[in-house]
Amino acid sequence: MIIDRLGDPAPEPRTPAREEDAGPARTDVDLWQLRVDHVAEDELNPSELDAEERVRLTGPLRVADRLRYGIGHIALRRLLAPRLGVAPAEVVYRREPCPGCGDLHGRPAVDGPPGVPHFSLSHSGDVVLIGIAARTVGVDVESFPKATTVREVTSALHPLERAEIADAGHAPEAFARIWCRKEAYLKGIGIGMARSLDKDYLGERDPSALPDGWDVRGVPTADGHAAAVAVEGSMGRVRTSWLPASFVTAGNAGRPA
Repeated sequence: MIIDRLGDPAPEPRTPAREEDAGPARTDVDLWQLRVDHVAEDELNPSELDAEERVRLTGPLRVADRLRYGIGHIALRRLLAPRLGVAPAEVVYRREPCPGCGDLHGRPAVDGPPGVPHFSLSHSGDVVLIGIAARTVGVDVESFPKATTVREVTSALHPLERAEIADAGHAPEAFARIWCRKEAYLKGIGIGMARSLDKDYLGERDPSALPDGWDVRGVPTADGHAAAVAVEGSMGRVRTSWLPASFVTAGNAGRPA
């Protein structure tokens, strides 16, 4: 079940939640979204970021990319900090082993004792999306691509995914929904685009064909974007909230409602 908690701003339309028993073996997920176009770059305070993040933020990125990166990483620290009992600047990250080669360039994780929360971060277009859960989680948000991108990339996907996109007339929205589901899963397993895109089915039609041990769902988001969340095991309730711009602006280390 996906539960929307109202924030500022809230996109329309919203998908009504459906009642469902989460069950003791299911993993609940908290999702937080922010609008990039409601924040100016000079409103961000990078003092809470670590040295690597500050270098990335001041690197040769486009303004829009710097803004998405800064908003996402400041918000992530401010969301994790109260769960860890530390200040945002004291949140420490590490890299888990890559499932492909074993080197430490896999999924990012909190550097802490067993039981620390798992997280995933994505940003695209006007939206930043953050997922936090007790088990391994992956999230992805994408702005709708151009028709040329749909044509070029669809051929690399799983045959059943290609069929679903073709049946939808190769509409950018249909492609984006499936792409988000796939990337959320690939981020969840920690291998990303290093895994062949045609290996796993992450489409919308056949839940029984999804990768074993994973649950994947679409997420309501802003117009012109698609989003998805993937979790290891069975997914329980998905609580999604829109954070106000003030959550990441300078001098505000406030907490979400």
